Amino acid sequence: MSTARQKEGLDDWGPLPFETPLVHLLDDYARADLNEVGVHILRSAIVHSLRMRLRAQEWFRRHPEIGEEEITAPIVVVGMMRSGTTLAQRLLAADRRFHCAYGWEVVEVAPKPGCSFTGEDPRIAVSMAREAKSRELAPELFAIHPMYALEPEEEIVFLSDAFLSHVPESGAQVPAYRSWIDEQDFTPAYDYLHRMLQFLQWQKRRRGMPPRRWVLKSPAHLGYLDALRKRFPDLHIVHMHRAPRDTIASGASLNATLHAMHSDAVDRQLVGAQWLERMGWTNDRAMATRDSWADELERVTDIEFADAVADPIGQISRVYDAVGLEFTADAETAMRHWLTERPREGVRPDYALDTYGLSADQVDERFAVYNARFRSDSQIPRRS
Repeated sequence: MSTARQKEGLDDWGPLPFETPLVHLLDDYARADLNEVGVHILRSAIVHSLRMRLRAQEWFRRHPEIGEEEITAPIVVVGMMRSGTTLAQRLLAADRRFHCAYGWEVVEVAPKPGCSFTGEDPRIAVSMAREAKSRELAPELFAIHPMYALEPEEEIVFLSDAFLSHVPESGAQVPAYRSWIDEQDFTPAYDYLHRMLQFLQWQKRRRGMPPRRWVLKSPAHLGYLDALRKRFPDLHIVHMHRAPRDTIASGASLNATLHAMHSDAVDRQLVGAQWLERMGWTNDRAMATRDSWADELERVTDIEFADAVADPIGQISRVYDAVGLEFTADAETAMRHWLTERPREGVRPDYALDTYGLSADQVDERFAVYNARFRSDSQIPRRS
């Protein structure tokens, strides 16, 4: 915190709490088996989060009208990693009637105080340089989880900036913090997310863009649908589905890659077991929350991954029907243009369940309830 204050010349952290989760996280990082590079990366990330908090609060101080921005009826895409959440979000975001958070906005949500918001934002060039460096220095990570400066991006960063998220456990062994957050109320994290969306919407307004409905997306929201709806009561959920046996190894491979960036010793079987446990926990919570919603059928659009791949436009048009918004010819044209021109991801590293000490039967057993409720493919028969 002292380093962040010195770098920014600011000392007002704003109204939302964050110190307690930060202390728990740092205590566990101190016990983790991190190498020098890992210490540098993780410490730098925390300092950056604190700097963004300081800068954002300074903007709110200078322009209290930011706090009056209304975030109305967002569409939020959720689902396990590799279930098509990115496809759904970016198709929706192609429609210029929606707002989204772009990669360059997520990386540096708060510009330096005094930014004029005229011409091209200098953060774009910084983010594009960061993207190029990531491709060069961490090609395996970029292949698994690319982050493009000019594409819509997920807002998990804002939950991480509140120090209430599952991001730390994806890159280090932090068992105490991992257990602690399972018992925490994530309201402060979603309050911070809402605050940053207000800030981004105000910035977009300054660039000549009127307020629009937001398209949000993060697999992280899946376990916190209750907190999400509490903060955004008029939201609509797009829940993407794919066979867990096809997604779990992918998530484990991303986590193992992140662990390897921060530590010289990576237990892939432990990483696999932890990811299976986390995703099972997440899906159990999501199903329980959905069961508690009397208006679930109107509140959620379920989309199968295979259907989204086979007919992306047709599946996304169902969301428009659900929220009562016209699916215009302009929207369809924009989506088809994105499908043609979108960034093409490189070849992902090979991964398999057994690399992480898991089997298809083990995954099927853990997700038996989920599969019975949502799966309809031939691989795992749907059960009544």
